[in-house]
Amino acid sequence: MPDGIDPLVLQDTLSGAYAGDGRYQDAIRLARRTLADRERRQGSGHPDTMAARAHLAGVCLAGGRPKDAITHGKRTLEDRERVLGPDHPDTIASLSALAAAYQSARRLKDAIPLYERRLESRVRLQGADHPDTITARGNLASAYHSAGRLAAAIQLYEQTIASSQRAHGPDHPDTLTSRANLAQAYYAVGRLSDAVTLLRGVAADCERALPAGHPLTKTVRESLQAIADD
Repeated sequence: MPDGIDPLVLQDTLSGAYAGDGRYQDAIRLARRTLADRERRQGSGHPDTMAARAHLAGVCLAGGRPKDAITHGKRTLEDRERVLGPDHPDTIASLSALAAAYQSARRLKDAIPLYERRLESRVRLQGADHPDTITARGNLASAYHSAGRLAAAIQLYEQTIASSQRAHGPDHPDTLTSRANLAQAYYAVGRLSDAVTLLRGVAADCERALPAGHPLTKTVRESLQAIADD
């Protein structure tokens, strides 16, 4: 092996490649080995060890093993809070990852407080219109929506649209996606006319602003048709 190349870095890279190719069992196996090697070489509190555990949690989640992802995600968050502090970017990333694992396991009562903490941190540290804050707000809105907390979801979707328009512009895919999400929430609370009107506007804007055949345009058109057929 060439001098200066850490074999554990290569293992992580290969694990990621396996995951990208859909070979999740191989990705998880290699990620477990890397974590064990990191713990033995550097200790459980080393940033590289915590990163290895976070990677393992991620490939477990991608591979359809949310229970394992939760186990490793909780440990990663605990270690990063203890070693790096609650406001470190890696700690905040761990909040998001663990929340996503809980949501995948349909444990929304556990996911939502983590999404709320993440949003609060993003607003406080980066401002209301930072792209990371907009993403965090949208994730929390989606979790509220899934949990049936529709009034809260609608409020956050509306805030997400306003922030995304300021940060990205009205024709950015993220802004258009947020508008489509709001339309779905309107439909869920029985505001059919508002939902249809909004989706029609989003569909027209997608066709005008996005490249032909963009998947968002197709998704919005399908949503509009489903509502119209209901």
